Amino acid sequence: MSRVAQVPTSLTKAPFRGSAAIRDGTLSRKMLRSRAWQRLLPDVYVHRDLPVDHRLRCTAVGLVMPAGTAIGGASAAHLWGAPLVRPDPPVSVVAPRDRWMNRFPRVAVHHTVLGLDDLTELDGTPVTTPERTAFDVGRRLPRVHAVVLFDALLQQGTLDAGAVMELARLRSRWPGIPLLKTVLSLADGRAESPMESRLRLLLHDGGLPAPQPQYEIRDSLGRLIARVDLGWPAARLAVEYEGDHHREREQFRRDISRAQTIQRQGWTILRFTANDVLRLPRETVLAVATELAKHR
Repeated sequence: MSRVAQVPTSLTKAPFRGSAAIRDGTLSRKMLRSRAWQRLLPDVYVHRDLPVDHRLRCTAVGLVMPAGTAIGGASAAHLWGAPLVRPDPPVSVVAPRDRWMNRFPRVAVHHTVLGLDDLTELDGTPVTTPERTAFDVGRRLPRVHAVVLFDALLQQGTLDAGAVMELARLRSRWPGIPLLKTVLSLADGRAESPMESRLRLLLHDGGLPAPQPQYEIRDSLGRLIARVDLGWPAARLAVEYEGDHHREREQFRRDISRAQTIQRQGWTILRFTANDVLRLPRETVLAVATELAKHR
């Protein structure tokens, strides 16, 4: 039998149940045991050339979840468009308290109360709604991770913060509500990357005045000069997070030119990297605080 016949195109784009493929005649048991497929879960397979990322794992888990359960938590946030807050996390599943689910490696099941309004489908996979996802993330994840996810969902317009606050009001006795309210107060949809969110939160925790994210610096005629990650217009101070792509030669040249343009408008610009935010937090806060103190 030819290789084309052994690898049906319909099965090369997403995970599938092996038993269903055999039952409908798409594959034989012998074909399913070939090297064309890799097994992700019991009876769940994927074509060997398909990259296995967290989104695909969520889809695979969705094939074996009992009725009434859903992808939830940080996994649901990722399906709705937020970044992963830690590398290679387990797939998060939420299930009613009376619903049993088999244990699988790299799958974390959280039993909770689920209403019909908490659930929907995304590309055929049962998932918690953006608001229920945020409600759970804000109560259960570390604050910094939750703020990163809230910022991302707000930035792309997926999340209604008011609806999440209403959930918190209606379920005020649920665990973690104070933490959720704190996360809501810190979230800002103007952030454009996880590290921008982390940097803003670091400066907040350092007791510094709140900046204006994505602040637009304009010249005396009102023409846009630059948009900076964080701005304190009264102090004419701009703070920027620089990812690895800023190390590229051409990008570095553009950054220097841009910084000089900003400085000619009477602004000071401070630039920080992941190392500054994650490993030198005190020094980072002090650098910004020192500059702000010059304008008190």
